[in-house]
Amino acid sequence: MIVPQSPQLRRMLQYVGRPLLYLFVYDLVVVFVFKVLHWSWVSFPNIPLALLGSAIGVVMGFRNNSAYDRWWEARKLWGTIVNNSRSWARQVLQIAASDVEDLQFAQKRMIYLHIAFVHALRQHLRRLEPWAELERLLPQEQIDELRADDNVPLRLQLQMGRILRECVRKGWMDSLQWAQMDTTLNDLADAQGGAERIKNTPMPKQYDYFPQLFTHIYCLVLPLALVNTLGWYTPLGSTLVGFIFLALDKIGRDLEDPFDNTLFDVPLTSITRGIEINLRQLLNEKDIPPPEQPVHGVLW
Repeated sequence: MIVPQSPQLRRMLQYVGRPLLYLFVYDLVVVFVFKVLHWSWVSFPNIPLALLGSAIGVVMGFRNNSAYDRWWEARKLWGTIVNNSRSWARQVLQIAASDVEDLQFAQKRMIYLHIAFVHALRQHLRRLEPWAELERLLPQEQIDELRADDNVPLRLQLQMGRILRECVRKGWMDSLQWAQMDTTLNDLADAQGGAERIKNTPMPKQYDYFPQLFTHIYCLVLPLALVNTLGWYTPLGSTLVGFIFLALDKIGRDLEDPFDNTLFDVPLTSITRGIEINLRQLLNEKDIPPPEQPVHGVLW
């Protein structure tokens, strides 16, 4: 995710740099053949640019709103995971028992399993291997068992549930405490399912193909409609207007998949690192990793 900062002209130009360069060269060609070669037939001053631009703007606005809804829903789901992670750690640490040493071991194991869960879920959504993250959190034999699973976060949730059941069996908690903690696990599973739904259900291809097609057609006819009026200034006017439409088209496509591991994603690395820091501080640990920092204006 690009963090807020002062506008950077270079980054904005790079955002749609290549198609904008192609459009500028095309504008120059149109002006050259019209003004130098006197090919008057390349001019179409009666093209209703305002009408076409308004129609394309409505289509792109609808598509971009839909794409942003997906991105914002993804962020809200991870906000739910953050809140339930803190609730889970609080509930785990409120368990009381006379066998303090065994209890502390179980508490630490449940919290570390949850830290592994959020890191594994991040990698699962980004279609990346989670093992490098899990090696510092779980025993090697447990990681070897997880390698056979397609859904590692789900397996980790199952293991948390098993330890929770063992706590009930040993009499460390009553049925009310168990029900509250089981509800927290269910809320985490719901959030995971929502994130997987966004990841596994792409935007319909029509939402991606047609706005892009309409934008390119509009950019192609733009200098043909302007050259008779603007003359040598056609590349300036056409490129400026084209930049707006090209940028809007790319914004929508960049927001479609909030878990695609690009600089426009929901900052999952930062969120999961924040969860790890919070939970390990609750365990009174000292050797805690620092918060994730933006790299060249991008928070991952």
